[in-house]
Amino acid sequence: MKRRLQVFISSTYKDLLLERQAAVSAILKAGHIPAGMELFTAGDRSQMETIKQWIDESDVYMLILGGRYGSVEPESGMGYTELEYDYALEQGKPVFAIVIKDDALERKVKKEGLDFIERDNPKLLKTFRDKVLTNISSFFEDEKDIKLCVYESLADFASKRELRGWVPADAVVDTKPMFDEIAKLAEENRKLKESLAALEQKAAQQKSKAQDLFAELQKVLTAIEITVPASLNKGKEEKADLLNLFYANKETLISGVTNAMNANEAEMFYYTTICPKLQVHGLAINEKVAGVRYRRFAITALGNSFLAYMERNILLKSKDLTKSSVISTPNGTVSDSTQAAKTDTTKTTATKTIKTATKSKKP
Repeated sequence: MKRRLQVFISSTYKDLLLERQAAVSAILKAGHIPAGMELFTAGDRSQMETIKQWIDESDVYMLILGGRYGSVEPESGMGYTELEYDYALEQGKPVFAIVIKDDALERKVKKEGLDFIERDNPKLLKTFRDKVLTNISSFFEDEKDIKLCVYESLADFASKRELRGWVPADAVVDTKPMFDEIAKLAEENRKLKESLAALEQKAAQQKSKAQDLFAELQKVLTAIEITVPASLNKGKEEKADLLNLFYANKETLISGVTNAMNANEAEMFYYTTICPKLQVHGLAINEKVAGVRYRRFAITALGNSFLAYMERNILLKSKDLTKSSVISTPNGTVSDSTQAAKTDTTKTTATKTIKTATKSKKP
């Protein structure tokens, strides 16, 4: 998108009419907008206030300095041209100056007369000229030099993104649809965040409910006592709670147990004794197997979740026990948590014997 920079042209007036016209022409040909004292109109405000406003609204400040210092502002005792130059520098405006060469000024005075040379304030002019030459400036002999300097300087300034400039109305992108889309996306994002927060809260509540349910199931299954036959326990009948039997034989139960004709004693024990009790609590389901006459018990989704819950708790407890096993009590005995580990180990003895018996039986 091409920007048109507004260039404020500052100079004395009558002695530099041709030079100002050359600058205006070059600025217009370069595709930019000239501004200067030619555009000023009479008003209530002081001349300096009007000049400052134009400089503020311009993108670039250009000074043409000839052989005259110009009118002096009564309050400051400085020329209007110098005041304009200082103000542009104070405002941080990009500034470039074109200063007439001494020999060019001499030729002009010889041709046009003494009106083109400073006679009232030569010292002020010299001081101002020295100040200008310490900043970005170049010299000119005629209007051709001024045009060339304008082209070169504005080409550099036009590449600076920080300069706003003017943009044709038809080149301005209508941003309303974009802002509407951003507002729409922001609203959708807000709703999604609310939905996510609600889902997270719901998930946390469901997790809490599931944990309460599993904790209750642990108590119930622990209270249910099952007698393991002597034939499945190395000739010794033994009692075990349903929770330990369920967890210790989880691989067999997850694979499923059937009442097929060739099922061994251990499988039938699972099918007739353990699984029906698990079914009562929603942990197992009895289902028809397609293409055969026997049925199968399988673990339900709730049963799998319950097993995962116990697995997780055992792993967490195992880590805690590992840490606590190196801690001694004041009287030199092991901690309670280590003793609890021993108790848990003895509880699974009966369940392991069933698994062993299952492996030893042939279908």
